[in-house]
Amino acid sequence: MPRSPEPGDRSLPAPGPGEAELVAAEGGARLSVRGEWTLAHHAALAEHVRALSAQVGAAQVATVDVEGLAALDTAGARLLHTLLGAERVGALLADETALPRERRALLKAVADALADPVTPAAPAGYALGDVLAHIGQTMVVFRRHLAGLTGFVGLILETAVRVAVQPRRWRMTSLVANLERTGFDAVPIIALLTFLVGAVVAFLGATVLANFGASIFTVDLVAYSFLREFGVLLAAIIVAGRTASSFTAQIGSMRANEEIDAIRVLGLDPIELLVLPRVYALLIALPMLTFVAMVSGIVGGMVVSATTLDISPALFLSRIQDNVALIHFYVGMAKAPVFAFLIAVIGCLEGFRVEGSAQSVGEHTTSAVVQSIFVVIVVDAIAALFCMEMGW
Repeated sequence: MPRSPEPGDRSLPAPGPGEAELVAAEGGARLSVRGEWTLAHHAALAEHVRALSAQVGAAQVATVDVEGLAALDTAGARLLHTLLGAERVGALLADETALPRERRALLKAVADALADPVTPAAPAGYALGDVLAHIGQTMVVFRRHLAGLTGFVGLILETAVRVAVQPRRWRMTSLVANLERTGFDAVPIIALLTFLVGAVVAFLGATVLANFGASIFTVDLVAYSFLREFGVLLAAIIVAGRTASSFTAQIGSMRANEEIDAIRVLGLDPIELLVLPRVYALLIALPMLTFVAMVSGIVGGMVVSATTLDISPALFLSRIQDNVALIHFYVGMAKAPVFAFLIAVIGCLEGFRVEGSAQSVGEHTTSAVVQSIFVVIVVDAIAALFCMEMGW
C-alpha cells in the first residue's frame, strides 16, 4: 500500500496542484512548497497564496523546502515570489542545491522583472488639457524670467549707486568704447531706414488724403508719427537687434570661457566692470539715435512732399512749426532712456545666463533680441495709452 508523504519526507514529490505548508520546527518555522506551480492551477494557487501570505509574513521562516516542487512556470514563479518575498527568494537563489538550474534561472528572471517593473506609458492627453498645460508652463517660465529681470535691475541700481559716490571706480574708457559701438556706429543705418520709412509714410498719406483734397495734412501725419512714435520705436528696435545681441554674445562668450569667474577671483565685480558701462553707454546713445531718427524720418517725408505734392521744404517746416506742439517731441524723447535701459539690461542678463557652450550663446542671443523687441513694443503701447489718457 502506498504511503502518504510526511512533511519531512523529500523522496517523493507531491503530485497534483501546488500547495505550500507552514510547519513549526525547532529554530524557526519551515515552509514546504510542493506540487505543480503552473498556469493550469493559477486560480487555486492564488487563493492559497493569498490565505497563507499573512502567516508567512508574521512567522519567522528559517528554511524554505522546495524539494517537493514538481513543476514551475512563469505564473507559478510570480506567485511563489509573492508568497516568499524578495529577500527569501534571493536566499533561495543563492543556494544552488535547492532548485535545478533551469528553475533557478526562471525564478531569477521573474524576480528581476518584479524588482524593476516596466513603467507604463503615460496616458494620452486630450487637446484642451494639453493647451492648458502648455499655457501653465509658459506662465511659469514668464514668471521666472520676470523675477530674474527684476532682481537683475535691482542689482544694477544698487551697484550704480555704490559706484556713483566713488569717481575713481568709474570705467570711462569702457564707457566711451561702448558709446562708439552702440551710438555712433549705428547712426548710418538708423538714418537710412528712418528716411525710407518717412518717405513711405508720406506716400501713404499723400495717396489717401489726396482723395479728400487734404494733401497738406501729410505734413502733420509725418511730423506726429515720427516725433511721438516712429522715431523712438524704430531706433529702439534697431538697437535691440543690433546692440542687445552684441551684449549677450560678448558677455556670454566670456562666461563660456570662464572669464567671468576669473573676474570674480580677482576681486572685481562683473556688474560694475561689464554691465554698468554698457547700460550708461546705451542710455546716452539711444536718445541721440532717436533724435537722428526723428530728423531723418521728417526729411524723408519732406522730400516726398516736395516731389509729389508740390509742398516746398519751407512750407513743410513752417507748417510743422505752426501746427505741431513741442510736447510731441518731448513725449518721444522721454521714451528713449526707458527703452535704452530695458534693452541693455535684457542683453546683459541673457549673457550671464549662458551655460558654457556655443549653442547656449546662440540661444540666449536670440532670446535677448526677441525679449528686447517685445518689451519695447509693450512699453510703447502702455506709454501711448497713458499719454492719451493724460491728454498729452
